Amino acid sequence: MIRNEVESVVVVTGVSMVGVMVDIDGVKGFIDQKKHPSWWSLDVAPARVGDVLRVVVLDDSRTPPRLSALQSGIDIARRIRGEGD
Repeated sequence: MIRNEVESVVVVTGVSMVGVMVDIDGVKGFIDQKKHPSWWSLDVAPARVGDVLRVVVLDDSRTPPRLSALQSGIDIARRIRGEGD
């Protein structure tokens, strides 16, 4: 289910200069370029169509829902859900 702070595994379906479109449980989602690890590290390859990513839902009220593939975002969501340190 697509709800804020829920983790999911997604597949990249499109790449643009501002971010990537993904399939999240049969729904289109969007990852802003700043929410993909490649934005922050030269050691991480940019997203490509077909990539599989673990993400967390940041904003389920937007169309498409906004997601983050950053570990820091996933960690924050886990703490909010009471699953983190």
